[in-house]
Amino acid sequence: MAYGFNPNALLDTFSPTALKGRVALVTGGGTGIGKGIALEMAKVGASIVVCARNMERLERTAEDVKVMGRRAMALQCDVRDPDQIQDVVNKTIQEFGKIDILVNNAAGRFNIPSEDLSYNGWHAVVNTVLHGSFYFSQAVGKHMIERGGGSIINIIANSAWLGSAEVIHSAASKAAVWNLTKTLGAEWGKYNIRVNCIVPSAVTEWSQSQSSPEQQARQGQRAPLRRAGTVQEVGWMAIFLASDASSYITGECLDGSGASWLGRMNQASQQD
Repeated sequence: MAYGFNPNALLDTFSPTALKGRVALVTGGGTGIGKGIALEMAKVGASIVVCARNMERLERTAEDVKVMGRRAMALQCDVRDPDQIQDVVNKTIQEFGKIDILVNNAAGRFNIPSEDLSYNGWHAVVNTVLHGSFYFSQAVGKHMIERGGGSIINIIANSAWLGSAEVIHSAASKAAVWNLTKTLGAEWGKYNIRVNCIVPSAVTEWSQSQSSPEQQARQGQRAPLRRAGTVQEVGWMAIFLASDASSYITGECLDGSGASWLGRMNQASQQD
């Protein structure tokens, strides 16, 4: 038996109807992790709505979903704008009748020493990662409260608790989203709304657009499993958290980083 990444693991593990009849709204769904989550959820029955600022990329994701025989819609949205967020929520409910799953994936980051980070640079990332996650959770949460439940999944990073040099805007925002996850999980449990988060790290398709091949190799080697993760594997974690299989899990963080933080700690200890 071979161990490791198996592209056929999705339907070997999940029923092809695991999310049948459910509507998933994925922010930042035009590329990378967001697109991967949208496509994997569609494979097990979900209807998909993706939103972001780049309409061309969103439409490609929506077309890929439709090829599977699922319903899909692409909506342009700046997650920093509460009015645009509410418009996306309203249009999704109008078209699909409901929202069962929200994935707060939209993010932004760039490397810069903290002493050089501008006011606008700080706010651009904090407004996208933290404010966008809250605004969307609030808008969709009101709908889920009325319907009697739902699942909200936030995508963060292990920098939320480890920190990371030259990305203070992103690390601080992700840490705040982790607390937002726990707080909403505690507050909205009485409405049968589950709120959890996922930590991906060194995900191949995403990292290819963010770093050089040499950096990708180093990131993968830091993980005890000695490889980068894949967007499909992040999608599978999202399916679990969106499905009835996780019906008693809320306010939690699923570490899908391949424990790369362990490798980082071991590397540091070896240098001491």
